[in-house]
Amino acid sequence: MLHARGRLPFIPMAVRRFGCSFLLLVLVTVLPVAAQRPKSPVRKTPAKYPNIILITLDTTRADRMGFLGSYRKLTPNLDAMAQHGVVFTRAYSHVPLTTASHTTILTGTYPQFNHVNDFGVPLSAKLPYLPDLLHHRGYHTGAFVASLVLDPLDGTAPGFDRGFDIYDAGFHMRRHGADRYKTVERRAEVVVEHATAWLSQVPKGPFFLWVHLYDAHDPYDPPEPYKQRFAAQPYDGEIAYADACVGKLLDALHKHGLYDETMIAVMADHGESLGAHGESTHGVFLYDETLHVPLLIKLPLNRGAGRRVEARAGLVDVAPTVLTAAGLTPPPEMQGQSLLDLVKAAPAAGDLSQDRPSYAETDYPHRAFGWSALRAMRTGKYLFIQAPQRELYNQSSDPGELHNLAESSKAVTDTLATQLADFRTKTSQTLVDLAKPDPEKMQKLQALGYVGSDTTPAQDEKALTGTDPKTQIEIANMLHDAMFDVEDGRYEQALPMLERALVALPNMPVANMQYGIAQARLKHFDKAIPPLQKAVSLQPDNGMGHYELGLALFETGDWKGAAPEFEAAAGRAPRWADAHFSLAAVYARIDRVPDAMTELDTTLGISADHYRANLLRGRILSLQGNPLGALNNLEKAAEVQPDSREAHLFLADAYQQLGRTLDAARERATAGTLAAPVSR
Repeated sequence: MLHARGRLPFIPMAVRRFGCSFLLLVLVTVLPVAAQRPKSPVRKTPAKYPNIILITLDTTRADRMGFLGSYRKLTPNLDAMAQHGVVFTRAYSHVPLTTASHTTILTGTYPQFNHVNDFGVPLSAKLPYLPDLLHHRGYHTGAFVASLVLDPLDGTAPGFDRGFDIYDAGFHMRRHGADRYKTVERRAEVVVEHATAWLSQVPKGPFFLWVHLYDAHDPYDPPEPYKQRFAAQPYDGEIAYADACVGKLLDALHKHGLYDETMIAVMADHGESLGAHGESTHGVFLYDETLHVPLLIKLPLNRGAGRRVEARAGLVDVAPTVLTAAGLTPPPEMQGQSLLDLVKAAPAAGDLSQDRPSYAETDYPHRAFGWSALRAMRTGKYLFIQAPQRELYNQSSDPGELHNLAESSKAVTDTLATQLADFRTKTSQTLVDLAKPDPEKMQKLQALGYVGSDTTPAQDEKALTGTDPKTQIEIANMLHDAMFDVEDGRYEQALPMLERALVALPNMPVANMQYGIAQARLKHFDKAIPPLQKAVSLQPDNGMGHYELGLALFETGDWKGAAPEFEAAAGRAPRWADAHFSLAAVYARIDRVPDAMTELDTTLGISADHYRANLLRGRILSLQGNPLGALNNLEKAAEVQPDSREAHLFLADAYQQLGRTLDAARERATAGTLAAPVSR
């Protein structure tokens, strides 16, 4: 789905049919990938403003990149591009969360300045924003993102569409059994197909294109042939697949003669722990596995081709670097610094004189679990982590960050703690007010494996108190896995993990809610209702909690008890069609039929093809003696869900009332071939 000023151009059927999996197979079996690309005409002078492409690879570790020394052979396309660009070997993210890190990338500001340090926090219009700045310079702007987590309308990234002519998103919540890649995320080949279709028809003039690929994010489930080839290491398979699709985008640039003159910046928003330091995924810790990221910039006309910069860099530097390379002056509000000076005079390997300190933070442990937030500073040879149990690592002699020197090197630890505090204070003076995360957007994170966070902005000193995440990381891993099990319908498998999480964290809203949902789906409503009630009492703004409690109460026949829960859910999410439908259904049960019809009209105003709303509205009208009024709804219900026995029987009844006996007989005959609905 697309929103904003443009419409997505027609995508040729051949592109849809074959995609990048087929292309990669052909390229691998015939000739090396790089050799297949046609040479595009080389311009000796750049345009006034160069085309700019930003490619962000979600959850991608630096140590999987061939151009950064990996021998896994996962990234032939990026490796070939690195020969034409500048590689920053020691680039770091500033926050290990997708929305927050992309905010830093696109605004050139730190999380403590932009306040988008968690999911669902609106991006302030006061912040400098790369696409908006370029749009005002006459750039055509398009964004093609791969996940609900970067959807500005229906996801957790409000405000991200500022400055874009086209923002290709349109994700929605995943129902049980629905295809993950048609609801909460998209495969890389689909994102690239949309992006290249836009490229082929973009009007004359400079363009800014942002392509976001989410594949390396868990669950690791690469398509074939990568699924079989990397069966033992599916995370690697996702990266190989994403690289192949980046290759398809690069091929399109060559085809249109755009490659050489275009600036292309490729980076990861953060990495993935994969079990290092006990963390399964990302978000909690600030070690190199999640913060050391690939960063590759191909400048216009391939200037600086093959250069490797060993000095430390940060993702906060990307936006000012892009603007400077395009001949534009970064606004003073941007806190990052252009990296071009490092490119012009790259220091020799081992020379740390031009190193820049790199700051990082995560509030996720505090907001999601009530534990302490973490702060980190990489400077010189040290990594310092501010935590209840402070950490200090000599990264020169201990790159795995395994030997904590905080106690034995107290003077160094104290010095770096002071430097970190001073840096954060200096960079926290902001243009924007503290923003509160939207609880309705927060609840959608559960489909992506994130724990819903506390939506109350916390003072910094409060955030840095409490349990040290190092002592409880197993609980975070367990809850993450349990949430995916619930999302995928493995309720029996999820229950033991949720029970253990509740023993450790009895007052965690999301753990109570997930436990209640799992029990409700197993029809154990007596066990489901108490934890759902507790979840709602702990987090009254969470519309999903009210909705799930309403469903459980409805199933027990407590319709009057369910009504206020559905009212709360619909009130907190006015555009949530299912919440309005469920409220209509319960109103119909408690003889509030006019109110039910109002809610059904609201539901159909949001989603005209809503099967259950059409079915119920048509049936009510039919029972009220208005079969003619019922026809539109009942015919729509039968069209949307042709295998619904109820839809055909109700339609037959309406036809019979109207004297259309042949139509009624046809619908009854159709219903007779269909199975009766399973009782719930």
